[in-house]
Amino acid sequence: MSHLSIACIGTGYFSGFHYDAWHRINDTKLVAACSLSIEDAKKTGLPAYNNAEHMLKHVSPDIVDIITPPASHLDLISLCAEAGVKNIICQKPFCNSLSQAKAAIKICNANGARLIVHENFRFQPWFRKMKQVMDENLLGDIHQLTFRLRTGDGQGPTAYLDRQPYFQQMNKFLIRETGVHYIDTFRYLLGKPNSVYADLRKLNPAIAGEDAGYFIIEFDNARRALFDGNRHLDHDADNCRTTLGEALLEGSKGTLSLSGYGEVLLRRHGSNIADVILPRSQWNGFAGDCVYALQSHVAQGIKAGTTLENEAIDYLPVLEIESAIYQSTANGNKVAL
Repeated sequence: MSHLSIACIGTGYFSGFHYDAWHRINDTKLVAACSLSIEDAKKTGLPAYNNAEHMLKHVSPDIVDIITPPASHLDLISLCAEAGVKNIICQKPFCNSLSQAKAAIKICNANGARLIVHENFRFQPWFRKMKQVMDENLLGDIHQLTFRLRTGDGQGPTAYLDRQPYFQQMNKFLIRETGVHYIDTFRYLLGKPNSVYADLRKLNPAIAGEDAGYFIIEFDNARRALFDGNRHLDHDADNCRTTLGEALLEGSKGTLSLSGYGEVLLRRHGSNIADVILPRSQWNGFAGDCVYALQSHVAQGIKAGTTLENEAIDYLPVLEIESAIYQSTANGNKVAL
């Protein structure tokens, strides 16, 4: 396989990061773009379509990258799988519900298609560095992972309208759209969770869903992960969208801290000196170039025939935890997973 051919469906705000990454990945070639607006599809400079079924009658891509809102996912995944596409990447939030996600997986299995969720936060360089440090046992026994989301973009009646206006209409917002990244990242770093407790709230009356709150996930060996999210507040950073917040990973031998500049420091237990183990950098793309990292991982895995992270079947627990977080908020109790 000399190169992988890629067709993209979607031309919204975030799709630009996808197109840019595919252009930069060796041995991949973009062959088509599809959008409800043919004019938007033409702006990509690729063969343009406004109907995905029509597109798939003219091109036979190795990968279709679905970069559209959740309501369209099941139909587009079904269309691609039944048209013979063997590798499908789907943006998150993944489908409109857990039942739809399961249906999409069933359809792909029946048609011999591999389905991958575009969950890219675990591919951010600071979280990969944290995993490396943990694997090298430099932190000892892990006690707690904390992430404080402070995007600073949620205040006032015009919040989100300049970038992703549909955010205002999402009945489930902070967790469904943003917190889900950290559910997956916590699983990546700490493994299979046992329970979750959540307390969510809405601060901005201009939006439909929640935009602040907490959830605590418990793991084996008394480890916990805390997500503390507030889209109204910001944090120390040149760009609040680089890391979206700050983090601490605390263990018996030391603590890792993530700054809003993408810098990771290691402080040994009992010391007041911290060493920089991941320096701040001018990252390409989005949030440490995590879109490029995920898409590179997928392309390399497909060519090599190796296992991929975040295949849809393995991503289902993320959706189950998301549901449990909303259940915990509604009932005011801890939910076993």
